[in-house]
Amino acid sequence: MNAIEVAHVSKIYRRYAQRRQFATLKSALLSRSLISDLKPDQTFSALKDVSFTVTGGRTFGIIGSNGSGKSTMLKLVAGITKPTSGSVKVHGRVSALIELGAGFHPEISGRENVFINGIMLGLSKREVARRFDEIVEFAELQDFIDAPVKTYSSGMYMRLGFAVAIHVNPDVLLVDEVLAVGDEGFTHKCLDKFSEFRRRGKTILLVTHALNLVERFCDEAIWLDAGVARAQGDPKRVVGAYLTKVEEGEETLLAATTAKAVERAGADRLSAGSSDGLSGGLTAPLSGQSSQAKPSGESRDGTGAGGGAPAQLENDVPTSNMFQATEGRWGSREIEITDVALLDRDGQPSFVFHSGDPLSIRVKVRASRPADDFVFGIGLFNAEGVCCYGTNTYLEEMNPVRLTGDAEATFAIEGLDLVEGTYKLDVAIHKRDGFPYDYHRLLYTFRVKSRTHDVGIYRPRHRWEFSSNVTFKAER
Repeated sequence: MNAIEVAHVSKIYRRYAQRRQFATLKSALLSRSLISDLKPDQTFSALKDVSFTVTGGRTFGIIGSNGSGKSTMLKLVAGITKPTSGSVKVHGRVSALIELGAGFHPEISGRENVFINGIMLGLSKREVARRFDEIVEFAELQDFIDAPVKTYSSGMYMRLGFAVAIHVNPDVLLVDEVLAVGDEGFTHKCLDKFSEFRRRGKTILLVTHALNLVERFCDEAIWLDAGVARAQGDPKRVVGAYLTKVEEGEETLLAATTAKAVERAGADRLSAGSSDGLSGGLTAPLSGQSSQAKPSGESRDGTGAGGGAPAQLENDVPTSNMFQATEGRWGSREIEITDVALLDRDGQPSFVFHSGDPLSIRVKVRASRPADDFVFGIGLFNAEGVCCYGTNTYLEEMNPVRLTGDAEATFAIEGLDLVEGTYKLDVAIHKRDGFPYDYHRLLYTFRVKSRTHDVGIYRPRHRWEFSSNVTFKAER
């Protein structure tokens, strides 16, 4: 038997601007129109022809980005609001963990609010009294239950609301992002309660951004995107489709961010002076030698990509932090970097990679005249500016001989063993003594994704080994 049946449901809201369509509800009713006569740009479709069923005793997940219609769908199932079109049918007693503590009166005690809220959720006074001690113990509020609710912290308030709703003993439980109502210990207690509900054959409709919970708890899932159902079925498949769309959005955003950074750096340099002057200061060689040349024009920190001796700052005071410079571009442009591309395993430009994926950094350059003194450098930083790795061709004992015209160099990483996060690149070409031809400082941003949420920067290739008396339960 189906516990929840959602058939071709759409929900349309009116957009509210400064100019109001109706002065009063009476005028709206007299005109015999609330939404139907509004123009398309005066309405917003929160849900568009969404259908799904949830079999009794199953756990069903709803995922999607903010504004995708997840909470609207939950409110329709809870009966808080009605669909504009289509139908929603729910069989059995419903408890909604949506607006936790809704109906709590701040001036009266937690004890009185438990009774009032429990009755609002469908329990009799006797049933609330029978479950009262269990509710208070679950909420961990034994010492505060007779204090006015207005004296509660937000966490205490939410925990009490959660405890009441979870002890109503519903046939259908609606859950909307409520696992942030307490500390880690209380979160585990909530998860244990969900597991207990599943064992007892209760139906759960779960809305969450915690995709691991969907994969762990749910029997089925649906992905809503701008009010439209994009995928439905096996949770791992649905989560995978959603993550693919998220990565596409991140690709677009990072591409635009990088393009703006490169364009801004080029414009800043042109406004600072002509390219034949050393408008960016000096780049120190990565071999650890200090550059003896002196900058002409405005000086900046110009350490070679990947490290080396510190250069002079704008006030000509040496710095011990060789990575102190901010985002920018400088150099004489005798050899100019014309393009930098991050390539995936298929050789296609990308800005989103997965931990362990191959990554190639392709650098195209143009020499205005033949050069026999040149060094290619790469520096990799995390979002906090910590250098994860840096190297260059001279450091790796590649002695330059000749570079002419248009050329390119590729720095290939077989496995990007970084934890999940956002990273930035330094890309440079300079002389062996550090004199910068073209230095691109933190202009290229990319993201590393991972389903394993470990910490740090580096993720070494590894495996676990255990003795025979240590066992684990494999994830589904």
